[in-house]
Amino acid sequence: MKHLFLSIALCLMAALNVIAADEQPLRYIDAQDLRIINKGWDNTLRDYTRIPAYLKDSVRPELWERSQCSSGIGVRFATDSKRVGVKYRLLWNTHMLHMADTGLKGTDLYILEGDSVWRHVNTNRPNADAEKWCEKVYVENLAPGMKEFMIYLPLYDGVEELYVGVDSTATITAGDPKIIDKNKKIVAYGTSILQGGCASRTGMAATNIISRDLNCEVVNIGISGEGRMDQCMARAMAEIADADLFLIDPVPNCTEMMCDTLTYDFVKILRTARPEVPIVMLEGPMYPYGRYDSFFGNYLPKKNAAFHRNYERLMAENPKNLYYVTNEDLDGAADDGTVDGIHLTDLGFLHYADKLTPILGEILGITPGPR
Repeated sequence: MKHLFLSIALCLMAALNVIAADEQPLRYIDAQDLRIINKGWDNTLRDYTRIPAYLKDSVRPELWERSQCSSGIGVRFATDSKRVGVKYRLLWNTHMLHMADTGLKGTDLYILEGDSVWRHVNTNRPNADAEKWCEKVYVENLAPGMKEFMIYLPLYDGVEELYVGVDSTATITAGDPKIIDKNKKIVAYGTSILQGGCASRTGMAATNIISRDLNCEVVNIGISGEGRMDQCMARAMAEIADADLFLIDPVPNCTEMMCDTLTYDFVKILRTARPEVPIVMLEGPMYPYGRYDSFFGNYLPKKNAAFHRNYERLMAENPKNLYYVTNEDLDGAADDGTVDGIHLTDLGFLHYADKLTPILGEILGITPGPR
């Protein structure tokens, strides 16, 4: 009987300890001690910015500023915690009229179900304090055992610091490296649409959808208003030693003349420096109003025609590892897939990803996983 009472007492003490641990404040781990995904360079000004620091004096101020957004960057980790939270400090705490704050400066938590299906768990509503800190417990009462997670960072704001919150006694690691395979990397260059404007939450940017579908990293170099095929950007992209494919989507930010005069040199820089890396050139979309506005109905196809002429010139020189994707089905978003006639809703981003995922997967020899 004495042993029975002792056993019961020990069980009660263990239960009380578990309850106490669950009620304690979250323990916050610097995301830099976990695994950062979808980042092209290490030599950036801040941990969560997207182009090398040395480019600051070589690019337009607007390009530099928008490259400081953390779009596409994520944090991978595994934990057995019953609670998962986040705490981060924004660079600007900005706001835009046509984009939800949850996508602009919020963060998404995803969990891996089974071997390959990523599910959205929760999103924080980014109500920053006076010092631009946002904090959120995404989920509580998770079942026991280690689980794989991913947090996507803001699309149109920057992040100074970011911490992942778990129970005080929980185990947390950088996660299985085969999940979002670090040995496969797409580098995507483009405009505000590529950057993620105007997804309602961060996991719905096209590059993040493609990354989940293909189980690979996708570096987002979508620079709002500034995807104008600057040669210094092509040279910097060529430095990404583990790039397996370059996706080029600059037409929305370029005039017809820019498409005609800049495309060849931009792509040629990549081909010369990295001849073994496939390059996919993507046409610009036909915006919904282009159906009815006679000027844009004529002008948008002219931009694509100039872009395509340069593709043909490059193909005539060397057809290896160069691909061209038309805008067919990209404006499958045209009816209900845009926020403002240009920038995409979540539905529009699904159209974009559904168009590109099988093409990119075939080039890379990756079979898209289930959603």
